[in-house]
Amino acid sequence: MTFRPLHDRILVRRIEAEEKTTGGIIIPDTAKEKPQEGEVLAVGPGSRDDSGKLTELDVRIGDRILFGKWSGTEIKLDGEDLLIMKESDVMGVIEQTADVKKAA
Repeated sequence: MTFRPLHDRILVRRIEAEEKTTGGIIIPDTAKEKPQEGEVLAVGPGSRDDSGKLTELDVRIGDRILFGKWSGTEIKLDGEDLLIMKESDVMGVIEQTADVKKAA
């Protein structure tokens, strides 16, 4: 099944958090919070301003984003739990840097 969001909406898959803390403590499922990080799967064409001009979205398919805890509407497509949200619910895009400096 294909899905195409309308206007300034995006389709997002939550990225699950680590099950273990940096100290090695395993977090049980009942204590976990919903992840606030996701991957953009589909984007709408954009919104229209007062003059009718189409304004494209800043997020792209494949972007890794941060969003609010209660953002979006949860849906199930092809057995997978996904979110539909407006671009304004996105707090930012996580960009991977190629140069990772390690302390010696």
